[in-house]
Amino acid sequence: MMVLLRHLLGDVLRRLRQRQGRTLREVSADARVSLGYLSEVERGQKEASSELLSSICGALGVPLSQVLREVSDQLALVELQEAALLEDAVTTDPVPAQDLGIGPVPDRVPQVPDMVGV
Repeated sequence: MMVLLRHLLGDVLRRLRQRQGRTLREVSADARVSLGYLSEVERGQKEASSELLSSICGALGVPLSQVLREVSDQLALVELQEAALLEDAVTTDPVPAQDLGIGPVPDRVPQVPDMVGV
């Protein structure tokens, strides 16, 4: 499963806003961004431009670099989790064919009688 950067970014922005005890309305007014658009950014439904991110970060009083660092940290965690899941899937012992209800594979394909002229 691929994680979308906009989802991680939205989560970080929402957490920062909530830690400050601020509403979407307050931050959207300070950032001069519509309430609906800011809500969609926080929910990971819209890709925020660098200008919009800068404005939101300014309204939150946090440097853009801090937001991006938090997003990067979250992304690193997700990548580690995905790598661990893949490693578990690869190192798991295969299930024997008989446990899957698959019989032995014949050495050759059996002859099918010729039905011509019957």
